[in-house]
This record gives sequence, structure tokens and C-alpha cells, in this order.
Amino acid sequence: MNAFCRPAPWLALALMVASPALAASGPPPDFVLTDDADLAFASPDKATRLEQYMKEGEDFDVKWQVWARHGGEMTELKPEQGYPAGFRFTSDSQWLVRMQKTGSGEQDLHLYRVVNGTFTNATKTSLSDLAWAYFHSRTDTRKMKLDYHISANLVKGTEEAYRGLGVKWPDNRYLVISLSGEMDKHPKNVAVKGLADWRCRYDLKTGTFDVPAMFAKANAEALRWEIRR
Repeated sequence: MNAFCRPAPWLALALMVASPALAASGPPPDFVLTDDADLAFASPDKATRLEQYMKEGEDFDVKWQVWARHGGEMTELKPEQGYPAGFRFTSDSQWLVRMQKTGSGEQDLHLYRVVNGTFTNATKTSLSDLAWAYFHSRTDTRKMKLDYHISANLVKGTEEAYRGLGVKWPDNRYLVISLSGEMDKHPKNVAVKGLADWRCRYDLKTGTFDVPAMFAKANAEALRWEIRR
């Protein structure tokens, strides 16, 4: 190579800065893969496997990370949490719901979109936060203030489009979410135990919530208001 073809030192340095090495794919070395078979999940098309890794710190400080393995690539499903999680895919393997325990009797939901094996958060905030915001926006439930054991759950049936509920909804379109919680502070003339299995439906296509008429009766019972005598 002559002097006219040899790149100048400053140019070589610029190319190195402009083309940084790709970050290593996978969990940090201090996170250990759990051997609990109940914490391993696979997508319906078997192309993706979810792995949960744990790190034990001082004073019982435990951290969990979830990584999706697709071919030779791994993607972390954020956020990192203090407990392991459960997962359900839609039947087309394009949507994933994370059922994340956050404390005693409490749980959040996170929704991910899957594109070519890569997972991204499908909503700006957690799916459970969106469901609770919908609950408190309704005239029949907005006055109910829950204090503890606040939990959002994904009703079983995502893989079969909830055929078990006797519906004929389109495949891979809806998620049914159940909300529960307890109330400590309430009016003195009312003994309120809390909320139990109040259901709503989330539309994956439009990103909106509704309450189908089939849930109305059970939802009224789920409020569980008891008047003092």
C-alpha cells in the first residue's frame, strides 16, 4: 500500500470512534440462571425461550433479570425486579405479557411486542398502571380507593383467544385483565373489604380498554361493598 492509499492516523481513529464494538449480549456474570423449570417459558412457535437470572446481594437483596433467547441473540426484558415472573404469549408469538410479583399479594403486568425475536415495551407505562387508570376513570368505580394488596392479573386464555369464556373474539386481539385490592381507609358507615376479580378487556390493536357486557354482573359483585347495620 502506497502513501496515497494508506489511511491517515486521524482517520483511522475517527472510524474507530464512529464504529464502536457491539455490547455483549446476555446477563452480567454475577447473575445466575435459575434451574427451576417453572420459571422457564417458550413462545408458541418455539423460536424464543425466556430465561430468568438471579443475583443475591447483602441483607437479602435479591435481583431478577429476564432475558429472551432467540437464535444466537439475547434481549433483556426490562425492568429488573426483586421477584421472578410468569409469562403468557399470544398464539402468534407476537405479544408477551409479564405477570410480575412486586410484594406480598401484589402484582404488576408488563406488555411486550415481539418483532423478529426482539422484545420492546409495548406501552410507555406498565399495562397494570393503564388498567388501573381506566378503572379510576369510570363513573362506577372512580371513588374506590384501594390501599394494599393491589394486584393486576392476566386471565388465562390468551393463547386460545378466550374461547373458554364462550366468546368468539378474533385471535391475538384481546387481553382480559383482572384487578383486585383491599381498602383500609373508608367511610365510617361503610365496611369495605375491597375489590376482587374486577375484569376489563384490553385491545392490542387500538390500545384501549372496555368492559364487555358479559362482565357487568360479576364486576358489580367484585366491588364487595358491605353496609354496616
